[in-house]
Amino acid sequence: MVRATGAVSLRELARVVQTSEVTVRRDVRALEAEGLLDRRHGGAVLPGGLTREPGFPQKSPMATAEKTAIADVAAALVEEGEAIVVGAGTTTQELARRLARVPGLTVVTNSLLVAQALAHANRVEVVMTGGTLRGSNYGLVGSGAEQSLQGLRVSRAFLSGAGLTAERGLSTSNMLCASVDRALVQAASEVVVLADHTKLGTDTMFQTVPTDLITHLVTDEPPADDERASTALQALADRGVQLHVAQLSGADVVAAGRPRPDAPLPGPRRQHSPLRGAQPRGTDQPTARLAEIRRR
Repeated sequence: MVRATGAVSLRELARVVQTSEVTVRRDVRALEAEGLLDRRHGGAVLPGGLTREPGFPQKSPMATAEKTAIADVAAALVEEGEAIVVGAGTTTQELARRLARVPGLTVVTNSLLVAQALAHANRVEVVMTGGTLRGSNYGLVGSGAEQSLQGLRVSRAFLSGAGLTAERGLSTSNMLCASVDRALVQAASEVVVLADHTKLGTDTMFQTVPTDLITHLVTDEPPADDERASTALQALADRGVQLHVAQLSGADVVAAGRPRPDAPLPGPRRQHSPLRGAQPRGTDQPTARLAEIRRR
């Protein structure tokens, strides 16, 4: 399956071999130790180092329950009348579907998927960057996208990526995507990273957001047997990143093949509930009109 598609989700593997995701995860870990595949994004890919990146068809079905729970929590960080930027990705697409209900919101994005999710939201203004379409993630990249973000100032940037570690922060496998994400970060007073547990402790080729620039991390509770993700989450908290840990519903926990995450991670950890109305660092809240944003 991995040779045919380049990537496969743990859930799909569990369905095909008719076993639990816990068992599949253990088997995938053993195959990774033998160099036969790499674990990525809630699934497995062909071994290829830091540069290999699955496309949208491969990423879309991975960790769907986790992405939904993360999007619910992240949406609570957004205030009415705010102006924000939202990057490309399947998790940010889930967030955009929830932002359609926030009145007076302005969303600047380089993602066709985010724009599509907000296309019929009457009370949300959507502003798209320029740039060249990258078909693998339906994002606009290149100098056109980056130049359109110059002079922009918003309250928060919501970004996802391919990996997140305490040492390097958020990273991605594509240079063009990384460059646009950095431009999105420069436009925002705060950075909110959306990353499910499968990305924690994973490092990829191009850094997008160093750890000291990440204000919030919205993630889900790692399974008890995922030491890499749990260690990374603890290390990020120790570096001052504010954690918002989404809890999966009972049905989603069963579907994901993992026990309900009742117990917190060991050791001290800063865990912050997603309170509405958090103020950006060093600036006032921007208005929701793009013309006023660009004058800042």
